[in-house]
Amino acid sequence: MAAERSFTDSFIDEDPQKALEAVNEALQGDSDNAEWFCQRAYAHLLLKNYSCAAEDAKKAQQLNPSLPLAFMRTGIAEYYLNHYASAHAAFTQGHQLDVSDKSFEIWIKRCEEMMTDQTQNGSVNTQTTAGPHVKHDWYQTESQVIVTVMVKNIPKDGVSIKFMDKELQAEIQLASGENYNFHLYLLHPIIPQKSSFKILTTKVEIKMMKTDAIRWEKLEGEGQESNIKHFNPNQYPSSSHYTCKWDKIVVDLSEEEKNEKLEGDAALNKLFQQIYTDGSDEVKRAMNKSFMESGGTVLSTNWKDVGKRTVEMNPPDDVEFKKY
Repeated sequence: MAAERSFTDSFIDEDPQKALEAVNEALQGDSDNAEWFCQRAYAHLLLKNYSCAAEDAKKAQQLNPSLPLAFMRTGIAEYYLNHYASAHAAFTQGHQLDVSDKSFEIWIKRCEEMMTDQTQNGSVNTQTTAGPHVKHDWYQTESQVIVTVMVKNIPKDGVSIKFMDKELQAEIQLASGENYNFHLYLLHPIIPQKSSFKILTTKVEIKMMKTDAIRWEKLEGEGQESNIKHFNPNQYPSSSHYTCKWDKIVVDLSEEEKNEKLEGDAALNKLFQQIYTDGSDEVKRAMNKSFMESGGTVLSTNWKDVGKRTVEMNPPDDVEFKKY
């Protein structure tokens, strides 16, 4: 049982290659363990070995046809292999096994959209622009809302984004020379000074820091109907004793972030984000309260201290705080 408990998703997230080797070794002594095949499939997904992931997930299906996780991971692997019909079939079977899990519904809809595009256009490429039409996705973690704009070869100075409390204005210069603009009225407020964007080879990734650690039901508010599709990063069904936050399965984003070597303020911000993500409710309340009341100059995890007082501004000695 000790070996089995070691193959949690969090263990695999830390070092997929090392986890893959550990599961390989375990399977040499127990080649009929469906859940271990599922976890090896997860490691392959994180490493972008989609064919291997599909093979392992299908093996898990054979060993345990009632395991929803096996069908979820089969579907994800097939999706990234552009086998949308096969992915759709796997997600549909998994949903029949666990109708309470809404993640299957989200993936099924994504497959149907891709199959429709494939039928209409003869081929599918979610990362290119057809005329003025630009494809988007959005998903969320506990602390952030992430909008991904699928455009290639954007110049380094070709993106201008303005973050406001409940609005986002963006202008992106496309490879064709055209400017693409969009304006979002957000459902909930964000922290503009903690929000950022990144220009990658095949996309522009916009990260907005939530003011409150709550789940957004949709991206836009004030009666606006969003044309940006939502990828649901909910946890995997409670019927499985393994848990997985599916935002980590957006492999093309998470892998690029893993390979980044952060330094200075970026590294410090990532550390604070990790502390917030892993912290208790009291830690999160303390961090939110201290940051907001101090104008971003104090970040405390001690709720017993900051919960009973107003946190005053405390900028560094060589910095003068100004209100804008």
